[in-house]
Amino acid sequence: MKTHYINGQFTSGHSKDAIAVDNPATGDVIEHVALGTAEDIDAAVQAAKAAFESWKRVSASERAELLHEVSRKIRAHAHQITELLTREEGKPVSENEEEVVWTYSTFDYYAELGRHSRGRVIPSTEDGVLNMVIKEPYGVVGCIVPWNYPLLLLAWKVAPALAAGNTVVIKPSELTPLTTLLLCEVAFDHLPPGVVNVVTGDGQTGEALVRHPDVPMIAFTGSLSTGQKIASIAAPMMKKTHFELGGKDAFVIADDADPELAARAVAYAALINAGQVCTSTERVYVPKPLASRFTDNLVDLVRSLNLGDGLDPETDIGPMIGDKYRQKVVDHIADAKAKGARVLVGGGVPNRRGYFHEPTVLADVNHSMKVMTEETFGPVIPLMTYTDFDEAIRLTNDSIYGLGACLYTSDAKKVRRFFEDVKAGTIWINDPLTDNYAGPFGGMKYTGGGRELGEEGLDEFRETKHVHWDIEARPKPWWLPYHKKQPQ
Repeated sequence: MKTHYINGQFTSGHSKDAIAVDNPATGDVIEHVALGTAEDIDAAVQAAKAAFESWKRVSASERAELLHEVSRKIRAHAHQITELLTREEGKPVSENEEEVVWTYSTFDYYAELGRHSRGRVIPSTEDGVLNMVIKEPYGVVGCIVPWNYPLLLLAWKVAPALAAGNTVVIKPSELTPLTTLLLCEVAFDHLPPGVVNVVTGDGQTGEALVRHPDVPMIAFTGSLSTGQKIASIAAPMMKKTHFELGGKDAFVIADDADPELAARAVAYAALINAGQVCTSTERVYVPKPLASRFTDNLVDLVRSLNLGDGLDPETDIGPMIGDKYRQKVVDHIADAKAKGARVLVGGGVPNRRGYFHEPTVLADVNHSMKVMTEETFGPVIPLMTYTDFDEAIRLTNDSIYGLGACLYTSDAKKVRRFFEDVKAGTIWINDPLTDNYAGPFGGMKYTGGGRELGEEGLDEFRETKHVHWDIEARPKPWWLPYHKKQPQ
């Protein structure tokens, strides 16, 4: 059984209970991990709290070198990490290879950003007075990481948190904890004990982390319902919360788009990781004159995709993470069909081992259907036609979520209108789901207001302090008492 990583050591913790980790391509158990308790969380938090006092005083240059070393070690073990990630999470190897690259590159990026971004000196209204804006760490940051990109989304939290001078307690998803523990073994082992801690477990383990009084900040990526629960627990303690709570991203095809290229862009945006991406395209809006040609291209492309084990290099789409998540897809498709949608390709669960679902294209959908209003998080592409661009923008904004939105066009006027009027944290034009280390990632509305990546991602893990310093310690003429003239 795999155990927790606390204060630089692996430990079995306070519970003898364990959680089985399945291979979603087969349903077979890969390994068991310890079920963390509140006592295990407390041990990890106390280790992180003790380590914080020295870690926050480590120079920015030294912290940068330590984070670069994390990156170097991940690169050195990339093949081992990729294979394990594929076994426990299910994405095709090529997608997991990309995730590993993004993971170590994020540590490199924040190593340098943390080295150079520490605050600023601002102009003063008085001669002889120095004003400084100082960025300082919160302390112990609780990082609750999802299963769909367990290393990438860990890095987007842990790298800036450490670069800012915080220490961390990570609670990985119970579905994908193994690669996180592997990082502790091969990439975090050179860090001072207590700087990085991992406690495996379920929702109760995560709740114990949120409730702990010595954790002033929680960074969470996951479902809206869990985020709302975290917010309700954190609010009375005035904890800083950093949320990315999913999306229902729209993809608008403009009337000037090449239907073949647009179809390829949509298929990628909707079906990468079997549609289990926060920014997956989950709503597609097509102009009526282009609908037939676009739909034919999309259906032909989706029909050609290979469904299989992520370890098979011929696989285009791997399994879903588990039966509970697959059943939600089944429910959304059934709801859409009952309300008039047509299945153009796919639509069912194949007769094979593992948690697979056929990539599916739906036509004749509308906003009365779950598949157009609730987060599906699976390999489904619902198509809806529109009459003019005003309607396309209105439909795009008709969602409680605001994570991302895509547009395919060569019309600069439509591009400007789209990024000005659509309420979403990231707008992609002709290049869906592409991230930039220096570009902030996050959402609006019910998605939450947290930002990862970029300088904004570093600032999320730092508190701002203003220092006003009269260097000569002079008395001021405006001090009390007012009836006596003050010395100059």
